[in-house]
Amino acid sequence: MYNVAYVHEDKCVADKGCRLCVMYCPEADCIHIDFSNKKALVITERCKGCVLCEVVCSTHKAITMHPVNGATGEIILGGEAGEAAGLGQAYAG
Repeated sequence: MYNVAYVHEDKCVADKGCRLCVMYCPEADCIHIDFSNKKALVITERCKGCVLCEVVCSTHKAITMHPVNGATGEIILGGEAGEAAGLGQAYAG
């Protein structure tokens, strides 16, 4: 089971100009701003679980890591996040 980032919209302050998660995410086109609600949006299929977005959002704690069901691709919000992927693991082949 692997982890992906999940944005808690009630805590996200992208509508106030914060874009740190978008700027620091090393995976291209993984985190966007959803202009319908002006909150960060993670493209789950692209997320490698590197945790950088969670680290840069540490003040507001709007991003947390959660495991994903490998069969369905659904985020398990009640599940405890497993070990974070190291950058070498996340980007190896």
